[in-house]
Formats: sequence, C-alpha cells, structure tokens
Amino acid sequence: FEDKEGELLVGILSREDAQNYYVDLGRMHGILPKSELIKGEELKMGSSVKVYVTKIDNTGKSPLVLLSRAHFGFVKRLLEKEIPELNEGIVILYSVARDPGSRSKIAVYSENEKVDAVGACIGEKGIRINNISKELNGEKIDVVEYSKDLVQFIKNALSPAKDVEVYILDDKKSEALAVAEGDNLSLAIGKKGQNIKLAARLTHYRIDVKTRKQAEEENPGIASIIS
Repeated sequence: FEDKEGELLVGILSREDAQNYYVDLGRMHGILPKSELIKGEELKMGSSVKVYVTKIDNTGKSPLVLLSRAHFGFVKRLLEKEIPELNEGIVILYSVARDPGSRSKIAVYSENEKVDAVGACIGEKGIRINNISKELNGEKIDVVEYSKDLVQFIKNALSPAKDVEVYILDDKKSEALAVAEGDNLSLAIGKKGQNIKLAARLTHYRIDVKTRKQAEEENPGIASIIS
C-alpha cells in the first residue's frame, strides 16, 4: 500500500464506531473518519465504496491507512477515471477547488487547439460530469477553461457570472479586483460567498468583487486603474 497514497481505491464498508467507518481494502482495513464523508451522504454496511487515500502511516506496529471522500483529490481521481482524455494527456487538469457536498470548480485545458477541454469533461448531454456528480452525492461541478492569461482565467473562474472586468492589483501578493454589476455581482460572489472562495482557490489569487462605484469610493486611487 506504500504507493497508494493519493490514489482512488474501492473497498467494502465492514464496520463502524462513533467516529469512523472501517473499509475492507482486501489485504487490510482503512479508516474513513465520518468527518471525511460528503455532506449529507449515508453509507450502508456491506456496500462498496470509493475512497481517496489521504495518508499511509507506517510508524506504528501496523500500517494506518487514512481515507476520505471529502478531499479535493477525490474529485481529481474520479475525473481521471471517468474522462479518458485526462489519462491520455489530451486534456490537462490545472486545478481543483472544492466545497464537499455542495460545489466543486475544476480548471482544464488542452495544448491541442482543436480539443474542447471543457466539453470533453462535461461529455455528451452532460453524461460524464453527471456521473461524477452522482458519486459525490449530487455535488455540483463547474468546469472552467484554464488560460495562461491570468485576467481571462479569473473571469472564467468566476462563472456563472458574466461581463466581469478583472484587474490585477498586486502580482507579488496575488491580489485581483473583479468589477461586476447587478445580477452578475451576486453570481460572482455566490451564496454565502461560495463562488468567490472557490474561484480564489482555483486561481490561487485573492479576489475582491465590487461594483465600480464601491471600488472607487473605497479606494479613490483605484479609479485610474479601472477607468
């Protein structure tokens, strides 16, 4: 099991206690803490379950295999299993951001201009992404296109918001400002700020979302940047 860290495994739920499930992986059992389940899901004893190996600890008398279904790596491995183009290197997964049980954002691209990386992940009539969503207990998955143009990438990451203007405020501190109005402002921020948080994790940038008026009132010096 030493090379299984970070991998997707399938096991059988064999027993549970107050805090953990124990998953029969064949040669040994793994521990799936109940805190590492997807929000709202219920598992049944004796059922088959897909799990992500977060850590293998060999320091004790017997190896300890820690498992998760809430880790962002679980989404990554499910994508690779469902989408052949990812394994073949035709489509490349740039980053994953996840709010387990609610929403994930993934950024993909292809070095072949003829390949629609986003379309390949979604699949015909959404079948591929829907299959992954079912495994994630209905978790929604936003597939966005990665771009080497940082401004464009941040715009893509803020979808479903449209007509968003993005300005890089400090490249060294990884700070950006997104200017949006009306419905697009609320879409960019998302319910309880979820969309902006996931976009920030996806792009590795701290993103502030404001209306043009808010941005200019809070920082008069910014007017020259966004005018």
